[in-house]
Amino acid sequence: MRYMLLIYGDESVDAAPGAPGWERLLSEYVAFGATLQNDRSLRGGDALQPTATAVSVRVRDGQALRTDGPFAETKEQLGGYYIVDCQDLDEALAWAARIPTAKTGAIEVRPIMEF
Repeated sequence: MRYMLLIYGDESVDAAPGAPGWERLLSEYVAFGATLQNDRSLRGGDALQPTATAVSVRVRDGQALRTDGPFAETKEQLGGYYIVDCQDLDEALAWAARIPTAKTGAIEVRPIMEF
């Protein structure tokens, strides 16, 4: 079964390119990604640009409304995701616990609907 592992962290705290700790965090993610690939569990994934680049679209009364930039005050922001193929939820949870940001943020594990 496929699962999406959604990575949430605090953009104001987590390392950004050029910030102290960035190289270490990046190397941890490269190693984690290689482990997923070697296990043949990885089905996809990407890091996301900061929330300041986000745009939300809502349709109300037939009209598309757009909101630029951060649209919700939250402690943690969605920063990226992995899609993994696992035998069961326990295996997906084990992978989630190995994601570097799990030490400082949160990883949401969601099964993907199969149609």
